[in-house]
Amino acid sequence: MRPRRPVRAGSIEEEETNVTDNGLYMDTQGAARVLGLSTKTLSRYRVSGGGPVFHRFGTRIRYRRDDLEAWAATRRRASTSDDGTALSGAAR
Repeated sequence: MRPRRPVRAGSIEEEETNVTDNGLYMDTQGAARVLGLSTKTLSRYRVSGGGPVFHRFGTRIRYRRDDLEAWAATRRRASTSDDGTALSGAAR
């Protein structure tokens, strides 16, 4: 196992190593765990605008569980060829 390199205080990496879930907001690592994604993927989604809604408090990024669940619901598909319309009438 590789030794962990030191993380600079106040960096995005520091934020992502501290799991914060106070019942309302969670950090990137907590959100990634909920969604089954990597923190790097969520970071890319923040840049591209394709991911879940997030809150920025200064340099801190936080997610709400209901926003994560709402975003995940929009990604629901019936097959790999489904463009998102196959389940439009199905109960969620």
